[in-house]
Amino acid sequence: MIFLGCSKAMHSSTVIRCFAASVRKLRSALGISQEELAERADLHRTYIADLELGARNPTLLTIKKLAEGLGVSAADLLSEN
Repeated sequence: MIFLGCSKAMHSSTVIRCFAASVRKLRSALGISQEELAERADLHRTYIADLELGARNPTLLTIKKLAEGLGVSAADLLSEN
């Protein structure tokens, strides 16, 4: 699996950072702030910031909330491309 913003040669230890890059890229493409995404996803703004820094390992429920906040499916959030 390749996350947005990451290469095929992704090492397993970089999965969290690549997920973080995907969230940041999708959020930026929507032109919304971390605060706006947090509100849409029913999460705290500092949690979004930590996610985008790769400092958090989100649960499946959090991934679902983020996907809904970004207007994509959880599968889209984790898919190649």
